[in-house]
Amino acid sequence: MSAAVAPSAARAWLVILLVAVSGYGNYYCYDAIGPVADLLQQQRGFSDAQIGLLNAIYSLPNVVMVLVGGLLVDRFGAPLMTLATATLCLVGALLTAFSPDFYGMAAGRLLFGIGAETMGIASLAAAADYFHGPGSRVALAMASLLAIGRLGSYSADMSPTWFAGAYAQGWQPPLVIAAVMAATSCLAAALYWWADRGPRRAGQLPTSQRAEAFVWRDLLHFGRAYWVMLLLCVLWYAVILAFRSTFSIKYFQHVHELDLATAGEMNSYVFLAAVVATPAFGWLCDRQGRYAPFLAFGALLLPLALAILALTHWNLWITTVLIGVSYSLVPAVMWPLASRLVSAQRLGTAIGLMWVVQNAGVGGANLVAGWLNDRAGASAANPAGYDGMMLFFGTASTLGLACALALWWTAGRRHHELRAATSPGHAAAG
Repeated sequence: MSAAVAPSAARAWLVILLVAVSGYGNYYCYDAIGPVADLLQQQRGFSDAQIGLLNAIYSLPNVVMVLVGGLLVDRFGAPLMTLATATLCLVGALLTAFSPDFYGMAAGRLLFGIGAETMGIASLAAAADYFHGPGSRVALAMASLLAIGRLGSYSADMSPTWFAGAYAQGWQPPLVIAAVMAATSCLAAALYWWADRGPRRAGQLPTSQRAEAFVWRDLLHFGRAYWVMLLLCVLWYAVILAFRSTFSIKYFQHVHELDLATAGEMNSYVFLAAVVATPAFGWLCDRQGRYAPFLAFGALLLPLALAILALTHWNLWITTVLIGVSYSLVPAVMWPLASRLVSAQRLGTAIGLMWVVQNAGVGGANLVAGWLNDRAGASAANPAGYDGMMLFFGTASTLGLACALALWWTAGRRHHELRAATSPGHAAAG
């Protein structure tokens, strides 16, 4: 049932602002491990496998939680679930910052991971609540949530520069700052819950929307192109998130001899570029009516950037730009393309499964990369020890490129995309 009277534009954008601030803290906390990875190794004796696990353990519970998160949002509503999951994320951030040993930190990251992905689903549901119906600006609202969230990741990478005094005191103060960000996120979620009460009681919001249930038999109806894209999804996300969010800053320090602040700043520009470029690339693909060629180009840039990093001493700006464009372009294209490959009736199941394998891939890649580094004794004194990790990432990203090229050939040429766009059984792209 759609609402007879929509909330005012001012109320709708206030809600988006509050949800975006909540997402900002969520992204900051997720990326807070990378800048302190070297400090954790030096001061607490953590191995690379343990550091990798601190981010992997975020993704592992979401192999299951992403399937039930939408159901929880439907059952209890986006405002309450945003507040509940933001509170869980805060507890996890506090436990990570103040735990006396590795196991306590890991438990904190586990709690944070359980809350964070469902909070992301609730954020999208909030945008859909307040920007529904013909002529709505739901795409702009969702793009704004994503952009401000990525500013949180940029801020985490820049934190060694912005909070140099905290980093000079050791590993803990930077994680306390991350916990403060989580508290800000929780406060914004509480304000969103409060601001939502009036429109919801007045019947100005949709009240009967239900997410599609995950139905296993629907998998039988997906075509070959979808499975190729799912494989690309797990390979590309596993590489770019495990490298950029966990090991890249440490790699820049030990292999390219950057100090912590400079390494964090270099890594941050990937997300800063994505804040602007992701919606721009989405607009361009919609305007051109083509998706698969752009997806293949974005997939090409990741193994190219990793090869330059591992095999040359070129300026790091080159690889930063390449990874930044890849990170902006692939997400801007992959999800609209999914809506062309799968019927609208099964799109929720299709995207839910992609999120499942994405989280499994990111978690697994973190664990494998950490194990490879430990086995080879990777360190500032032994930079060659990172070669195995880079070979692993390079191989996985090259396989991802092969999937993108196969997708382009089998379902992404111009006549394929035109036919998919006009097929009555498929959702409109974009």
